[in-house]
Amino acid sequence: MIMLRSWKVRIGLSILGFFILLAVLGPLIGGDPRANDISSISQPPSAHHLFGTTQFGQDVLAQTIAGARGSMLVGILAAAIGTLIAILVGVPAGYFGGAVDNGLNFLTNLFLVMPVLPLILIVAGYVQGTGPFVIALIIGLFGWSGGARTLRAQSLSLSSRDFVLAMRMVGEPHRRLIFFEILPHLTGWISAMFLHGMIGGVMAEAGLAFLGITDSGSISWGTMIQAAQQQSAVLRGLWWWFVPPGLCIALIGTAATLVNFGVDEVSNPKLRQARRSVIVRTRKVVSA
Repeated sequence: MIMLRSWKVRIGLSILGFFILLAVLGPLIGGDPRANDISSISQPPSAHHLFGTTQFGQDVLAQTIAGARGSMLVGILAAAIGTLIAILVGVPAGYFGGAVDNGLNFLTNLFLVMPVLPLILIVAGYVQGTGPFVIALIIGLFGWSGGARTLRAQSLSLSSRDFVLAMRMVGEPHRRLIFFEILPHLTGWISAMFLHGMIGGVMAEAGLAFLGITDSGSISWGTMIQAAQQQSAVLRGLWWWFVPPGLCIALIGTAATLVNFGVDEVSNPKLRQARRSVIVRTRKVVSA
């Protein structure tokens, strides 16, 4: 895959792969995140508890590993829902054009101008205390419009290519053209869209959990930060309660930035040329 030529993309995907692997293997390596150790209440990191313990004597490392599953589950589900809606709206709009394009494009523009975060907060507030599946559904339903607009533009361009026009002239059905000619050329865009939707879902879940809108009984990085805030961990100097989950979320954001920059460099000829010029100048300075 051409995107993997960029070291930024490789590093970003490696970070995401690590957290996905952590979410899958978490129950096998993390221990019980709800187990209480009365003899080790609010203890700082040590050899016995590498990330310290909470006010109930629960191991922060075990909670961080378990939180990876909760946060990544919401992120992946939200990305899948948002990407699927973007494909169902954006690809037909660009391919068919005309009245279909006008109707679907109006729907896309309507969601684009909506204040997404307040809407998510309002809807999530009405279903307060729900599990990760409902939270992922809410995030995905309001996070597809940007991707649909991109897919519409790409599909519009592909539908006017000679190979598509030729297949239309020989009577190929629309279903075959969309699934076997249009969508394969959009694989890179769809993959990037899913990736960024997953990262956005993780961050959105953390924000909703911090505001107390998600199910407080579940364990995620957001609920860990919320619990630390409720116990005034910052004022009490209990940094190990909120630094591990906060650092994980920051790494997810770093991965998104690296992948975004890497994809831009690979897909934008001007950025590639500028990068080569910087490398050549650097080599000349070093050799001199």
